[in-house]
Amino acid sequence: MSDYKGRIEQYLETLYQNPVDDTLDTAMMYSLLAGGKRIRPVLLFSTLELFGAEPEKGLRTAAAIEMIHTYSLIHDDLPAMDNDDYRRGKMTNHKVYGEDVAILAGDGLLTDSFYQISTDENLSTEQRSRLITAISGAAGSRGMVAGQVLDMKAEKKQLTLDELKTVHHHKTGDLIRVCFECAGIIADQPEAVIRQLVTIGRHFGLLFQIKDDILDVEGSFEEMGKSAGSDIENAKSTYVSLLGLENAKSAMNELYSDTEKMIDALQGESAALLELLQFIIKRDK
Repeated sequence: MSDYKGRIEQYLETLYQNPVDDTLDTAMMYSLLAGGKRIRPVLLFSTLELFGAEPEKGLRTAAAIEMIHTYSLIHDDLPAMDNDDYRRGKMTNHKVYGEDVAILAGDGLLTDSFYQISTDENLSTEQRSRLITAISGAAGSRGMVAGQVLDMKAEKKQLTLDELKTVHHHKTGDLIRVCFECAGIIADQPEAVIRQLVTIGRHFGLLFQIKDDILDVEGSFEEMGKSAGSDIENAKSTYVSLLGLENAKSAMNELYSDTEKMIDALQGESAALLELLQFIIKRDK
């Protein structure tokens, strides 16, 4: 995991070497290099490993997904949305550069992400097209952005468990799920296998969000790098608020067991994926 994280960190540091505007590029890099677990790139690399494909083939795609994730965090922290002061232990982008630059930094990262893929000479034209289709679908109005709107509408409302799953699948899960789908495309896997990967990816995304809900109750600023308790403050429905803390943990562990079986059913070197699966439910931030 540390090896894969190091690869993506090293590549991200090479971006924006010739800025058109120093302020914009500095703001984008501020958030892009602010640390984080790099779960999404590592998931993509680990899935490529499952099929014996070289991680280098997925480097630009992994960077693109991380750029989209970073843009979403910059915008999510804005006063009009979650109004957060800290992210990963640092002041949020708009607190440092102002709301106007923060919005444009997010816009730049989102748009530049597709340039990363469209100019990737390690991939065929068909692969690039399929990757752009998959990622834009996962990130846009039918994916992550839709989930963010559903999440805002859910504030101060009591959702059913099925409604909450829909929010989670889109807001958090789609950008995690697409890492598996992209790896299948890059590794030239048949459609049946890609469908299996999509299902596993959806499980990973839901696991990640359930754990986030638990951490919002049990975590601390020192561990998480941001304020805990924001879900309670914003009166959001979560797995913990609907099921209680212990039942939320039981639901997470049951989903973990099902996901582990699905990974084991795939033929290939699955050690890295299983390690990541364990990391997601044991993490403290």
